[in-house]
Amino acid sequence: MRKKNVKGKVISLLTREALLKRKIRRHLTRVGFKRDDDGVLYLPADSKEAIRAAHQMQRSERSSKQSDFLKSRFPRLSEHFATGGEIHPERVRPRLERVRSGTWQAELFKLASLTWSVPVSPGFGRRLRYLVWDDDNQRLMGILAIGDPVFNLRSRDDYIGWTGGQRRSQLVHIMDAYVLGAVPPYNQLLGGKVVASLLRTKEIFDDFRVSYGDREGIISGEIKQARLAAITTTSSMGRSSVYNRVKLGDEFYLRPIGYSSGYGHFHIPDKLFQDLRSYLREKKHSYADDHAFGEGPNWRMRVTRTAFELIGMRPSLMMHGVKREVFICEMATNTIEFLKGEDAQLDVSNLKTVDEVGALACERWLIPRAKRQTGYQQWTRQDLIDLVSKSSGVRVSLILPKKRTRARR
Repeated sequence: MRKKNVKGKVISLLTREALLKRKIRRHLTRVGFKRDDDGVLYLPADSKEAIRAAHQMQRSERSSKQSDFLKSRFPRLSEHFATGGEIHPERVRPRLERVRSGTWQAELFKLASLTWSVPVSPGFGRRLRYLVWDDDNQRLMGILAIGDPVFNLRSRDDYIGWTGGQRRSQLVHIMDAYVLGAVPPYNQLLGGKVVASLLRTKEIFDDFRVSYGDREGIISGEIKQARLAAITTTSSMGRSSVYNRVKLGDEFYLRPIGYSSGYGHFHIPDKLFQDLRSYLREKKHSYADDHAFGEGPNWRMRVTRTAFELIGMRPSLMMHGVKREVFICEMATNTIEFLKGEDAQLDVSNLKTVDEVGALACERWLIPRAKRQTGYQQWTRQDLIDLVSKSSGVRVSLILPKKRTRARR
């Protein structure tokens, strides 16, 4: 702490480290975190509502950046969302459409992600994004996206049972579903389970092979014939009721394999993260702008942890205590043997197409739910407006904004 004399008065000036510590402590208190005797964070209420509240600031930050996008694009994009009366459960036919950057489909994907109750990660490294359509009515049913996995995930590594060397060489064959779910009103019909089951399909496997099958590994520098052996995903809300029991016949499409350690950076919002990054840049630390894939398992975690250490805060504050359930989708009958290097080729002979899996999943979950619970039929365009407005903090409408015209001189 520095001191400055002003007309005989002594004014204390906080150092940048002290100011950052104050910001972090105030933020953690504001979102509801407390610390135990060892300085480890925890949420007093172990519930999904408490987790949503902890995510609220980060979600609001990201959504507020989309204000212009929502106001200008929502009226037209909202036409792709179904009302309850447009859904005919016995005729629902899921279809995947690959999303390319710079298209209206990418804008629709963004809008759908803004209906989520927690912030959606943009993913990093290799990415495949999809819209899930109901081909019966040409309305959006859900979205899914897979990207590069984190390097360290204990429940995954314990389940596979591989060595450190095997993980380094074989992680290229794994992806992580960082977005996975149904949009309303399909989510009321267990559409999330239907969308999740589409991960294990020939189309996803083939798209990965075409896009990333023969590429130079960023970490190893070697040319690898990557094949999609498995996809992991993690519930954002602790234990997942949607991803559990995603099984068709005798085949697990998602298998629960444990929980995350409760370590990460979700409780550090973007604005505060940028403050930490700016501090590292001032210190000329390489992590400030070194975020290419291959430089480590998770750049944001490295930045946050390093900044905490340099300003004099415990790295244990990265232990937020929210343990998320982890699932794995095994694409082949010999996924584990392949990932451990015991088998040279994947056996994907029992992979089904999207049409086949979609029909089985709708018969298993969507149609029975529609018969038991008919509330989805009441879903209207106004409900969508209210949901997006609440989730984003931006008031949207179905009316297109007026174009600005230049005043004549």
